[in-house]
Amino acid sequence: MVITTHDTMTEIQDRAILVSLVTDKIKRTGIDPELSLQELVQLAETAGVEVLDVLRQNKETPDTKWFIGKGKVEELRMAADGLGATTAIFDQELSGAQVRNLEESLDLKIIDRTQLILDIFAGRAKTREGIIQVELAQLSYLLPRLSGQGKNLSRLGGGIGTRGPGESKLETDRRHIRNRITELKRQLDEVIKTRELHRERRRKSGAVQVALVGYTNAGKSTLLKQLTDADVYIENQLFATLDPTSRVLGLPGGKEVVLTDTVGFIQNLPHHLVAAFRSTLEEVNEANLVLHVVDSSSPMRTEQMDVVQAILQDLGAASKPQITLFNKIDLCEPEQHEMLPADARHLKISAFNPDDLERITNIIQDELAGDTLVFRIPADRGDLSSLLYRVGDVLEQDFDENDILYNVRLNKEDYEKWAYMLNEFIDQPESNTDEEQTEL
Repeated sequence: MVITTHDTMTEIQDRAILVSLVTDKIKRTGIDPELSLQELVQLAETAGVEVLDVLRQNKETPDTKWFIGKGKVEELRMAADGLGATTAIFDQELSGAQVRNLEESLDLKIIDRTQLILDIFAGRAKTREGIIQVELAQLSYLLPRLSGQGKNLSRLGGGIGTRGPGESKLETDRRHIRNRITELKRQLDEVIKTRELHRERRRKSGAVQVALVGYTNAGKSTLLKQLTDADVYIENQLFATLDPTSRVLGLPGGKEVVLTDTVGFIQNLPHHLVAAFRSTLEEVNEANLVLHVVDSSSPMRTEQMDVVQAILQDLGAASKPQITLFNKIDLCEPEQHEMLPADARHLKISAFNPDDLERITNIIQDELAGDTLVFRIPADRGDLSSLLYRVGDVLEQDFDENDILYNVRLNKEDYEKWAYMLNEFIDQPESNTDEEQTEL
């Protein structure tokens, strides 16, 4: 695992035991703890950790001091000594006091699921906005846990949990961290204003937007690359890409749309990250169409789909027109194929199959197409003619004296967006008033 520190590149390999506590509350939620643990293994491997063993514990409620109970802590200590572990990674979020108690008892680095995800995000953020968002999430997570993070903050060897946002991560002074959080929020507000200006510019230009959403590692970036020849980083790991990427996608009819790859979702996505990345996640609210990319080969497929829908609901985007793409169908067994729905709104695809890519562009075109309207545009209103070509599918045009008649297919959402400019130019056939009159 190669970690970028502030002045050196250091190769660090953590050796970890994973710990899962199953409480009555978790059982009531319906979350499969084994699937969650499998995902924790993937997260750890993504962070460059060598997973040595897994320890499970069942309790009605977490132990306030030891989280898993004193007896299980002793079992964990013996396992760590025997295997040469350097780290214990917990599948649930720990309090600062629990971290401190576990560190003192085990002499291990203690990491919880939230901190692990934050660490992965810290290694993925490349843009200024992404870096600010991750640092803000890290410090918001760290602030209430300062009393329990002494060893982690003082470790100079690197590794997961120590890839920090800067010198402020090593600073244990609460006032300093609060000031840094305030400054980061100010910087993020400026970035959000710039993002909103870009959104407004896209709205005014009539750009049609399609958003790729889905669970992390479902294949969104691969699909973006295959559809648009985008130069994006692709790797078979969780959160391979973090910052949203937009590219122009040409449709079969000649119209172009903006296709955006959003950050991948995950079960129990830390609320600090959701808060910090909200402006980025809300890009999906600007979309005319949402493509929900699903890893059809994953045994956690249904749970992952539910997570995505829950986050879309939280963002206020659940009502957006949506097409589900069951990706990686080439990795599925035949019996798995039978379990997947297949209709106009659910496609079974492989991002590497040219025929499937063509099906996707066709369904995007069909979904964005709407009712056919006729507009009578004055010949000197080139701005309106250009707008019709951008937001609709111009099927035919004809000339009538000083006007141009456009036969345009326009979806409801786009029509409503531009109705204030286009309404008065809808060509309404004149009524035959003589026929409409009735004899008295």
